[in-house]
Amino acid sequence: MKKISRPSKNEVLHECKDYLMIAMGMILYGIGWTLFLLPNKITVGGLPGIASIVYWATGLPIQITYFCINFILLILSVKILGWKFSIKTIFAVFTLTFFLLVIPQLFEGVSFVKDEVFMSCVLGATLCGCGIGIAFSANGSSGGTDIIAAIINKYHDVSLGRIIMILNMTIVTCSYFVLKDWGQVVYGYVTLYVVSFVIDKIMSFSRSSVQFFIISQKYEEIGREINALHRGVTVIDAQGLYTGNQQKMMFVLAKGSQSNTIFRIIHEIDPKAFVSQSAVIGVFGEGFDTLKVKPKHLKRA
Repeated sequence: MKKISRPSKNEVLHECKDYLMIAMGMILYGIGWTLFLLPNKITVGGLPGIASIVYWATGLPIQITYFCINFILLILSVKILGWKFSIKTIFAVFTLTFFLLVIPQLFEGVSFVKDEVFMSCVLGATLCGCGIGIAFSANGSSGGTDIIAAIINKYHDVSLGRIIMILNMTIVTCSYFVLKDWGQVVYGYVTLYVVSFVIDKIMSFSRSSVQFFIISQKYEEIGREINALHRGVTVIDAQGLYTGNQQKMMFVLAKGSQSNTIFRIIHEIDPKAFVSQSAVIGVFGEGFDTLKVKPKHLKRA
């Protein structure tokens, strides 16, 4: 019988951090939706948009519609995206459903942007975009069209924000049949644009990568500390053209968020080290993004 290995302390902390980030994202999304968009009859798009339309048409609480439809989509998520993504999505759905009940009660009677529909639109959309972006960066989702977008993004190199905007255009347009006001539909389109823009910015920041060239006599010690960050270090034999001295140069690819940590490691071990840092457009492979390219025979077909 194969022995099941226990997760390391770092893995547990990483998972806890992901769930904390997802919860924070859902809180931001709940605030943007219930306090800024819903009171001003602005359709947010996606499953929340459907829940909003049903609420305006029938008075059915948004959390009921949101939860019931998500139950069906989560079944698809488990089959296609796997349990790791789906468990976090289930957590996000329950968290958002809970806060959709709590937030309106906590801020009952409070009006943040009174009689300013456009300002409510921008603020609400920004908060919703931040919430979804944070959830995605922690390998989670708020459910609904996010699940469909994640499925498409798994197999095709298409922007998450763009997918969500395309899927949501029809839902926002359909809100006219309930609201009977094209002005509110236009606000819905503005909301979609702002949400998708914010999502892309957050995802780009979380996936940004940098490369380092480091020359130091203490390359082994620096390299071991960088390896501890789960980043690979390639040591290259180099020679100074002017001095003719043989030396070692380290080549490192890392996440942008790890830059300060790497600089701190270098400074603590060898303050006189020569360091070159630059941003890279994309890094594909283990520990980074997955290369998504169609085979030639499929392109020809």
